[in-house]
Amino acid sequence: MDWYPLRLSTPIMTHVFGGTAITDRLGRPPDESTPPRIAETWEVSDVDGRVGEVTEGPLAGRSLRSLAEDFPVELMGPGRQGARFPVLTKFIDATDPLPVHLHADDETARRIEQEPNGKTEAWHIIDAPPGATALAGTKPDVDADTLRDALRREDFDAVLRRLPVRPGETLYVPGGTIHSFGSDTLVYEIEQTSDIQQSAMDWHLDGSPVARDERERALDLMVAEWEPEHRPDFHPGLSVRMADDVERVFCTAGPHFVLERWRAAAGATARHTFRAAVVLSNVGAPVRIASGGWDGVLEPGRSLLLPAALGSVDFTGPADVLLGYKPDLETDVRAPLAAAGYAPEAVSALGDV
Repeated sequence: MDWYPLRLSTPIMTHVFGGTAITDRLGRPPDESTPPRIAETWEVSDVDGRVGEVTEGPLAGRSLRSLAEDFPVELMGPGRQGARFPVLTKFIDATDPLPVHLHADDETARRIEQEPNGKTEAWHIIDAPPGATALAGTKPDVDADTLRDALRREDFDAVLRRLPVRPGETLYVPGGTIHSFGSDTLVYEIEQTSDIQQSAMDWHLDGSPVARDERERALDLMVAEWEPEHRPDFHPGLSVRMADDVERVFCTAGPHFVLERWRAAAGATARHTFRAAVVLSNVGAPVRIASGGWDGVLEPGRSLLLPAALGSVDFTGPADVLLGYKPDLETDVRAPLAAAGYAPEAVSALGDV
């Protein structure tokens, strides 16, 4: 198999909170199938019912699921096995606020939801206006009865922490954390491959009303799956200067994923080597990418999946790209940050390192 960077189909969600920021502010080129309002683009997805397919090259038409099953080491990296690609990535336009919701952690997902894993996630803020906020985690001393009553009344500020949101910062959100963000916030999200969630709202994502008994069951599950100790905070990331004209920022890190942001000045070429598959997403101007024998331009707001077998990628500035992957935390995160002079306490603040 001669591996190459994979362009995948990207399921588009038209949830009620979406708008036009992904095309207007991020610059993702629309096509004839682009809806007028977009809430989410699922850049790399192996979620049941929304599995991406390769759109170009010899593997065109193959699903990500089939490649993960047939070529686990070549696609995902040494020691990677399993039925699904482990990382899900999205662009999210919260023109209006997202619903207040929760995703179970791994243990709770298996015990309550009968799912193989939960969904820990992280939000990297691409754009947000001054004064933007997010909800993440409960205030101290909130008990289950108080939480459920406030969620039913949608009195969220009575029980949830409201945090300031700034472009360029990242929030690591462990499973079991009640959360929301928006309005007018553009986010890149990286998470475990899962679509389980429980919502506190009386409306579905298409805007239709939720039946009373359905909502009561959802509130019961939210409280049962809630982890009160989770109170995450936004982090600006840890910067490593790769060259005078190339910067690497570790945005967030944990056992399920790492997210980095790389910037290269005009004319500079940056190289990233890797042993696990990398999702490369462009949040800047069109950028030239080279990996293996492949060379091409990646448009704004678009992504490539780099199979582990490729081993390295070059991108030529001006470049502003995000790299997401499932890590070996010691090799991929702790060692390079220690070599850059960061103490273990600073590294642990990135998430769950």
